[in-house]
Amino acid sequence: MDQSFYRKRHRTKVCLLQAMFRIPPFFPSLSVLLCRRLDAVGANTLVFERRRDAFLHREAMKTITHQAQGLNAVSFHFGSQSEGTTTPGLRSDTDTLISMNEFNIMLHWSDWKRGMFNLLIVKDESTPVQHYLLQRVMSDEPLPETRVEDPDDVIDSQGRVFLSNLEVIRLCAEKFGANHLRRGPSISNDEDFDYVLAIPCTSLPPEILAWFDAMRPGYWPPPEVFEIARQCPCYLVPDGYRGSPTEHIEWRVTPNLIERHLMFSLNNVQKKCLIMLKMLKKQEMTQHLHEGCKFTSFHCKTALFFTLERTPSDVWREQGLLECIVRCLHTIREFLIQGECPHYIVENVDLFDKKLCRECQVKLEKQIRVIIQDDMHVLFNLQIDNLGRRLMQLHPHAERFPDQSASVCGKLTLDMFKIYVLGFTQTCKHICDSRDTGFYQGAIDLINALTFRQANGTLSRYESNSAQFLITNLLSSLASVASSYCIQTGQPVSRDVWQLYSETLDTDVTSSRLKLASMLYCRGDLHRSALVLNDVQQRLDNSVTSVCACRELPNEQPPEALCEYALRHGNPETLTRKMAFCVRFMREEMYCAPAFLWFEMYRSVGDDVAYITPIQRIWMDWAEVDALPFMLYLQYLTFGGLRERQRQLQALQGLCDICTNPVTFGKMYHLETVLNLLGHCEETEGRMESALRLYNVSMNLIPRNNAANLHILRLTGPQ
Repeated sequence: MDQSFYRKRHRTKVCLLQAMFRIPPFFPSLSVLLCRRLDAVGANTLVFERRRDAFLHREAMKTITHQAQGLNAVSFHFGSQSEGTTTPGLRSDTDTLISMNEFNIMLHWSDWKRGMFNLLIVKDESTPVQHYLLQRVMSDEPLPETRVEDPDDVIDSQGRVFLSNLEVIRLCAEKFGANHLRRGPSISNDEDFDYVLAIPCTSLPPEILAWFDAMRPGYWPPPEVFEIARQCPCYLVPDGYRGSPTEHIEWRVTPNLIERHLMFSLNNVQKKCLIMLKMLKKQEMTQHLHEGCKFTSFHCKTALFFTLERTPSDVWREQGLLECIVRCLHTIREFLIQGECPHYIVENVDLFDKKLCRECQVKLEKQIRVIIQDDMHVLFNLQIDNLGRRLMQLHPHAERFPDQSASVCGKLTLDMFKIYVLGFTQTCKHICDSRDTGFYQGAIDLINALTFRQANGTLSRYESNSAQFLITNLLSSLASVASSYCIQTGQPVSRDVWQLYSETLDTDVTSSRLKLASMLYCRGDLHRSALVLNDVQQRLDNSVTSVCACRELPNEQPPEALCEYALRHGNPETLTRKMAFCVRFMREEMYCAPAFLWFEMYRSVGDDVAYITPIQRIWMDWAEVDALPFMLYLQYLTFGGLRERQRQLQALQGLCDICTNPVTFGKMYHLETVLNLLGHCEETEGRMESALRLYNVSMNLIPRNNAANLHILRLTGPQ
């Protein structure tokens, strides 16, 4: 669809549509009340900032992790979560674009680069709008490739070899395993996450340049936003036009980062307007659509963009929120009446095509017309985030609902640190698997590389924070690896290693301190081990939360004290003081771990390996245990060695309490390991039947890849 033609035609039609409604006198006061209620569900200035910062940190850690593993890739978050246009009740998924920077997209032959995977953009009259074909070009000289490098590639009648989008989709699917989910170009193994592999364009394609070069007579976007958006890259994603004869070799142009920048520039009222459109869409607009038909959040965002363009900025204020929502609804109605929804940036694209049939368009237009004519009374029926009932809280007997801002910040913090921990875990796994020189030298090389990048200013603020997290945790692991070697060979631990321990104790609240206590115990320095354990116990208050990237807990929520802390503090370095990472021992650190934990490093028995998921494959050869039960287990061993029987029994009781309290036990990430540790304590106490019972419970909970199987064999012998 021609956007300039649409904009001219739309001004006339929208005036007629808007003439059909009046602004009721209660709209301004209800708009302010709606703003306050949206504030209370986490759609406020502070949470917008926290959300944006959290996702920028997350994408930076993913980027640093990719590059630490030798991948020339950059991650970006886009969509509702990173843009701030969501609430807990909307349950928006998390969209991630992974830019594969080893490819060089050529608009012209002069764009060829030696040593790169060169791909020439090809488009003719038969190529669907917003799509391109990618012709393979040699990497050593600027000539067309004539060899087929992938079985899905296609050679046309002219001998040109085209890259298939199926190749990239297959690579992504292999990463997520056999049970992966695919939605368009995105793939994941979780309904709440979408990952898209994309190829960056070295310069803006013609259809994107046309948007920047077109005259913009409207009110939005302002010039400063527009100029920064011009610097944002575009991407080609593996998504052909459905039904096209060349669908499997077509790549769609997406201006995701341009759209993200436009969203980042919005004020709070504009974001709240989009949130309300999404709530209305989810509860009122899409309930009766035909199977296969979709009216999406992207349609709502597009309507907002067009409405922003023609609405004066002084309308976008708190008193005008309802008027702005109605203006956007009229824009959507116009799209539905004319049967086409134009893309805001790319001309001649109909966003209803293949998404919304004509019958559903007519039905949806009627629903929206009723909503407008009813003066938006539908708001009082909104069940999402209990918004309807929140709006009626002015009544003296109305139900009261808590402010969700703190809980949103707490969840953002917990999820951000899970990405941090996962990034560190993946980095350690990569070093262990790919270095002939071993973990120690590989970690030192990576630390030097990250430190150099920090010093020469090539990292953004978010990337520098992520790099520092990796550096500190790698240094902590180096201290443990070096100590393990010293204990194994009977050498004293050097002063430099002790200094490393001292400088890296604050990776989080517990994990580095517990690894120090464990090392001291394994060296036989029980008194100093006890001192460190006492220090850890004092630090574990109710504001500290466990963090692990190995598994997801059902309905996991951070503690209330952490939520309040996260609401006040947004700096990851400050928030680290409230995190208790699970304790990990790689095989290179095994002599710093109690011998019983060595079984965890060899937990896979028989055909267990066939049942390891992609995420488990990262840590399955290591010992991983939650911080609190490991502290109690170390106390049991240490106080037993010191012959402090009363304190030893206290530690044992604490471990028992974890396993017998359903609430506490349900918060354990490695519950089978916790049961195994308690089983070993029971063995030490001479209660073999109790120990065997605990190992069997452990096996019932986690039947595969569980060291309890080895312990049962120890106690019962081969069956």
